[in-house]
Amino acid sequence: MESSPIIEIQHLSKQYKGADEPTLKDVSIAINRGSIYGLLGPNGAGKTTLISIICGVVSPDSGEVKINGKDVFIDLKSVKQQIGVVPQDIALYPMLTAKENLQFYGAMYGIHGEVLDAKITDWLERLGLSHAANRRIDKFSGGMKRRINLIASILHDPSILFLDEPTVGIDVQSRTVIIEQLEALNRNGMTIIYTSHHLDEAENFCNTIGIIDYGKIVASGAPKELIAQTDGARDLEDVFLHLTKRKLRD
Repeated sequence: MESSPIIEIQHLSKQYKGADEPTLKDVSIAINRGSIYGLLGPNGAGKTTLISIICGVVSPDSGEVKINGKDVFIDLKSVKQQIGVVPQDIALYPMLTAKENLQFYGAMYGIHGEVLDAKITDWLERLGLSHAANRRIDKFSGGMKRRINLIASILHDPSILFLDEPTVGIDVQSRTVIIEQLEALNRNGMTIIYTSHHLDEAENFCNTIGIIDYGKIVASGAPKELIAQTDGARDLEDVFLHLTKRKLRD
């Protein structure tokens, strides 16, 4: 794995109109090429805003974001070709079949014809969905929808993949297949940025963790390092509770 940063975030701040406090407060992060970076935090900690800014969806009040050395807000079109986003909400058309959905998303990325058909066939097979290619999405289980959601985000072979709760609310089999395929993509060089409330999953899946709370990065490092640095911690959940405390964040 190369150690050079693929994402460089410098002094990022953001306060939404009408909010009493900034959502992000002077956040600086470097995410290395080829890493699996887990961005963890309680509800309202700033995770979604940070990822939205990195992807060019939300503008910061101050600071900069560079992807592969390019400023996200100056070279947004170029940057968008390099990233894939798997949102927490299912971003599929329920009345279309799995294949029709993937043909639509492939075309959005400029992929057509036999090349697109081959990619769709390959990914449906890898994720155990070949039998359901011509079934409408509204007939799919939650796990099947999550797997199609993933395929839609990687048809254009992005170098960076953002995942927001990719395994929430699904069966163990679907969760296992998704994680296995993500690990394979990472071995082939894809950088992954992942958010989840499954801290045991994050501990095993990610090689770097950043914990954000109240708009600030409060800890970062390899999971084992963070556990070792925290008195009495047995796992990443203990580290998380130690840093973010037990106050409810409803």
